[in-house]
Amino acid sequence: MQATAYTYDPQTRSGSVLLDDGTPVPFDAAAFDAGGLRLLRPGQRVRIEFAEPAEGPVADRRVTLVTLQTF
Repeated sequence: MQATAYTYDPQTRSGSVLLDDGTPVPFDAAAFDAGGLRLLRPGQRVRIEFAEPAEGPVADRRVTLVTLQTF
């Protein structure tokens, strides 16, 4: 799923992304580290993945990966 980086704290390596419908979704350091990134700037397009099972509202699911979106 694609999203836009919204916040990022380099001290904790956690932050949040905005889905295309404007829903904010937080991510933790484990999700950031899984993507292999070193830095994230607000406004960057990212790809996110969620833990399975993917049931319930998207905002309540746990993000397991945040990485840059490439075309």
